[in-house]
Parts: sequence; structure tokens; C-alpha cells
Amino acid sequence: MISRREFDIAFVGLKPGIHTFEYQITDTFFEAYQPDREFKNCRANVKLSLDKQNGFMLLKFEIGGSAEVSCDRCGNPLTIDLWDEFNIVVKLVDEPEVMNDQEEDPDVYYISRNESHLHIADWIYEFINLSVPMQKMCGEDEKGESKCNKDVLEVLKKMETEQKEESNPIWKGLEKFKDLDN
Repeated sequence: MISRREFDIAFVGLKPGIHTFEYQITDTFFEAYQPDREFKNCRANVKLSLDKQNGFMLLKFEIGGSAEVSCDRCGNPLTIDLWDEFNIVVKLVDEPEVMNDQEEDPDVYYISRNESHLHIADWIYEFINLSVPMQKMCGEDEKGESKCNKDVLEVLKKMETEQKEESNPIWKGLEKFKDLDN
């Protein structure tokens, strides 16, 4: 289990200007959040640039690395690249709860002027998950053919044709209206 204090930044002691922090994220990081997730063997590098200004901070997260997922079509294991950038503005205010409830921009976050530490683990978790593509498919080879498991593709094609043959009898009378132009 990773120590959560590793992801606390004591910003009060930082001078105004840009400060850089780097984090190596592996599967153990995700255990506290979600033991069952759609990827495994995550090796992510997170570079955080914190630009401290008077009354606010600009945070830029750069995510890079790789993770293993399963192909959505055939189930083959795939290694995907993680890469993305995310920006957050953290503003120091007197009533952060009220301001966070009213704020509509997800890239702006408010904390109390009395705070001394910024906890970034939740953002790292969210940004790595957002870096995983929604659709994960085997690529194509040099000939333009899918690298998906051929046996699985055959079964899927067979199931598709069977499904077309087993059309619902409720719709049978409506088939004659299918190709009419308005």
C-alpha cells in the first residue's frame, strides 16, 4: 500500500513560481480506490508542474506510461499507452465548500486560506483513468487486417447471422414499410 502522505504537497512553504513534482504510479496505488478496474500492470509517470501565485495555484498534470487492458472485441490482452495533460486552478478562499458547490467549471477547485497542504492523489487517480481509451481494440497488421483473435471473430460473425435469422415475429408485418421513402 502506498503512503497517502506522498501525495500531499506542503504549498505554504513554497515560494511563488513553478515547482515540479514527479510520481511513479503502479497497481498498488489503485488498491485504495478500486481493486477491480479495467486495466492492470499500470506503469504511469505523472509530472506535476505547480505554478504558485498570490491567492491561487495553476497545476498541470502530464500523464505518461502504459497499462494492460483487454480488447473490447475479442478479449486479447493489449498494452496501451497512457498519455494526456490536465490543468487545474486551485484558488484560496474563505468559504471553499460554498464555492466548490457553486463552481460549474470542473477545472477550478477551491480550498481554504487556512490550508497548508494540497492532496493530489484523487486527481492522479481520476486523470490516469481518463487517460485509458474508452474503446480498446486490437490494431491492424500491415495488410490492414485485424489482429483480433480469428476464432473469436468467427464465433461473433456466426452469432450475428443467427440473430438476424431469429427476427422477432412482432415486427414481421412492419417489414413492408422498412424501405419506403417519405
